[in-house]
Amino acid sequence: MVDHRDLDPNRRRDLEIIAGLVKSGDRVLDLGCGDGLFLRDLQKNCGASVLGLEIDQDSIVRCIGNGVPVIQGDLNDELDYLPDGSFDLAVLSHTLQETRRPDLLLKRIVQIVKRAAVSVINFGHWRCRVQVTTKGKMPRSSQMPFQWYDTPNIHFCTLQDFRELCSSLNIRIIGEYPISAKFPRLTKIYPNLFAVSCVFVLENGDK
Repeated sequence: MVDHRDLDPNRRRDLEIIAGLVKSGDRVLDLGCGDGLFLRDLQKNCGASVLGLEIDQDSIVRCIGNGVPVIQGDLNDELDYLPDGSFDLAVLSHTLQETRRPDLLLKRIVQIVKRAAVSVINFGHWRCRVQVTTKGKMPRSSQMPFQWYDTPNIHFCTLQDFRELCSSLNIRIIGEYPISAKFPRLTKIYPNLFAVSCVFVLENGDK
């Protein structure tokens, strides 16, 4: 997985939105927590009880060094060692498209938590569409800086694709926060075309 936590959390709009969803005392699980800086901020500023899940050993060491509890795990596994309903909020930021079975992961996450905050990169953004149409090449952007041959992204989706997947899995979308690089008004009206990414807040529709 890409260690997105190497970025300054204050410059990640999706993480700012997710932090705003956390209440004092919430049990927060960060799936792919990197160095744990985001969780450390939630502990300090929001009074949250936190736990990180990370596969990379070096990131785990940094996480521990930052004073954040973490367990080693692979998001491509079943996560059956995490009890149902054991957390108030799960965080999955800019990572879903890197997993082998996003559908199975989402279904499991909403069993583990009351709510899930999932930030999704929008491959339907107008710049991506223009690059494919005019250049005939796979798109690249600040959200997707990789070449097609070295990208960790194996499941490309648009915001509309994500909505339809949640519907098919009986996962309720209880909040959407589209993120704009430009044209904020148009982003609110046409998020699938103008949002570079979006934070979706989810809950289990089976409950």
